[in-house]
Amino acid sequence: MTDALRPWPCIAQARMRRLPRQPFFLAGRRVGSVASALLPGLQALDPALHLAADGLHAPAALANAEQATAWFTPLNLRLQAQGWVRGWRHEWLPVTDPAGPADAPPLAVIERAAARFWGTLTLGAHANGYLADPQGRPTHLWLGRRSATKPTDPGLLDNLVGGGVPLDQTPFETLVREGWEEAGLGAEVMQAARRGRVMRLARDVPEGLQFEHLFAFDLQLPPGLEPCNQDGEVAGFHCVPVAEAAAVAQAGDMTVDAALVTLDFCLRHRLLPEPVLQAQAQAAAHLWWEPPAIQTI
Repeated sequence: MTDALRPWPCIAQARMRRLPRQPFFLAGRRVGSVASALLPGLQALDPALHLAADGLHAPAALANAEQATAWFTPLNLRLQAQGWVRGWRHEWLPVTDPAGPADAPPLAVIERAAARFWGTLTLGAHANGYLADPQGRPTHLWLGRRSATKPTDPGLLDNLVGGGVPLDQTPFETLVREGWEEAGLGAEVMQAARRGRVMRLARDVPEGLQFEHLFAFDLQLPPGLEPCNQDGEVAGFHCVPVAEAAAVAQAGDMTVDAALVTLDFCLRHRLLPEPVLQAQAQAAAHLWWEPPAIQTI
């Protein structure tokens, strides 16, 4: 197999699991997982946690989401003091049953920094910002360089816009908000974004487990409009030919999330040589939340 036909590293990285984890249950529903090596210490912090044959269970006395949230909050602060929860974002994420309806109310609400520790489902939204020729075919992609002070993946290349979806926002609403914060693009510009596919990630990360549904969007920008970071999280932007962006993603110089979103873009718009396109589409098909057929937007 030639190098061009080998699966991009991000495809394997999206599901790279090496560390054993135990399922975690809240109110009888499996909502995440916990690193097996941390179970003794975790139960020492809260003896009400019950380890059964099927996994770790939160206290049975938690009758509703309000009580579950009140239980999580001080425990997560103790986990942070232990160094098992890294950082503190002051952002809230819902704890949901991944097997339940997408619009079901959350079973609890937790600090964003704790989501990886508990392995709960998170959502992400990224946009490929691109330029197109007169026929509408993409020619260039805008890439952002993550700030060296970012808590995750500092200094790596990223998509034009990307971020985690907080409580009470949809992926598209998050994209519009992040469009201004990360790239200085107003809502009137971001509203033109069109959704690509959704990728399912489950991979070990330093914070625990990234169990995420990653929503990809495409945003065509006019020539001459340059993104400008507003929140200090992006060191700078570069507009590069699509082939160069694909090579960077394939080489592993992007974050895993950004490389996957770039791959999705290249597949849907058929921007890779045909044999390469078919090989990468087949290799990545298991990651797509929606049918894996390549579609042109």
